[in-house]
Amino acid sequence: MTSLDFNALRDARAVHPERIGEILSGRTRRELIRGDGRLFIVAADHRARGALGVRSDSNAMANRYALLESLATALSRPGVDGVLGTPDIIDDLALLGLLDDKIVVGSMNRGGLWGSSFEMDDRYTAYDIDRIKRDRLDFAKNLVRINLEDAGSLATLEATALAVSEAAEAGIPIMLEPFMSSWVNGRVKNDLTADAVILSIAIAEGLGNSSAYSWLKLPVVADMERVMAATTLPTLLLGGDPVGDQDETFESWHQALGLPGVRGLVVGRSLLYPSDGNVEAAIDTAAELVHGA
Repeated sequence: MTSLDFNALRDARAVHPERIGEILSGRTRRELIRGDGRLFIVAADHRARGALGVRSDSNAMANRYALLESLATALSRPGVDGVLGTPDIIDDLALLGLLDDKIVVGSMNRGGLWGSSFEMDDRYTAYDIDRIKRDRLDFAKNLVRINLEDAGSLATLEATALAVSEAAEAGIPIMLEPFMSSWVNGRVKNDLTADAVILSIAIAEGLGNSSAYSWLKLPVVADMERVMAATTLPTLLLGGDPVGDQDETFESWHQALGLPGVRGLVVGRSLLYPSDGNVEAAIDTAAELVHGA
């Protein structure tokens, strides 16, 4: 387990909050694409949307310190290119000295809280492009769930179009995570058929006044060949909710990573909270899938 100085973290937050900005402004950055041209990003923005569950444990992500320890372990492993998080996560990692030479992705819209009546109105409540630029982050990310029967999706689409336009103007890559979604028994359910993913791509990649800096973050579904034929945008695969056999999940990622246009993985809970508890082994397996020997 990675050893972290949580006393110093708490003291800095209470006494010297300005240290966060100082560390981010002096952080050693890296080029987005280097080496084999592929990216492995660890995601940790779930908590801010009220999604604390992993598998059958509805509060698996409740312990902040355990999450930070898992993130530190992940970021220490070879082949891990960076991390995706909301400002609270990124600020903690900055204070812990874990962001040098890493791709840092700022998560933007966390307003569609998990299980809420307003979940489809996914407002931008975390990073904005101005802050991402000011903090010298490397990438922006948003969630674009599209429900054709819920007017809340319109506000999300409009706000996302603005974010894409602002990112392009600032020269900041932006990662769009689109889904076709619907209400099922009072819960939002994403449609993971190939046809639905293709439709979500068509809508999402047309948002904003420029697609020059747009990327996609897509689920691994059946018939991924047809899905990837639907776009020319660089694409990262998302891990999704950790369900089923982990070896089968790794194999599905392996197959999809070989498709044209796929640039790597963005995975969170299934690697930070693996079923056997071995974060290091799970991260190393995924890193091997992305970067190879």
